[in-house]
Amino acid sequence: MSRQVLRATIGAIACAAAFAFALPLPAAAHHGWGGNVDEVTDMTGVVVEGVKLAGPHGTMKIKTADGKVWDLTLAPPFRTSSAGLKQDTIPVGAMVTVRGNKNRDASRYEMKTIQVEYGGRHFNVYPEREAFLH
Repeated sequence: MSRQVLRATIGAIACAAAFAFALPLPAAAHHGWGGNVDEVTDMTGVVVEGVKLAGPHGTMKIKTADGKVWDLTLAPPFRTSSAGLKQDTIPVGAMVTVRGNKNRDASRYEMKTIQVEYGGRHFNVYPEREAFLH
């Protein structure tokens, strides 16, 4: 076997190995719905941090009437944006109603959000989720 063929073969094997090791990482990092209760809850609050479409999931924060600030986890950025919910869609200070599943740990004010309602519009970032629960 010539050196050129040997180098090409080793290079191909190294690329394939790197690709194979990289594949499981996103799946392992994704947390799913296991940390959230099954019950779907509606919550109304004032936006204190607008929609952010960075990282694995979109996020935003609202403050409810009882003074608690809730971290809202939206769908991945492309999916959230495809639902019509973009970074400049809802201004800070706006009143929204969200629908989703709260964190199982009641001391953590977090919700994995199915829908955001603002200005008469419904942004369904996980429309199949509620159907799955019924």
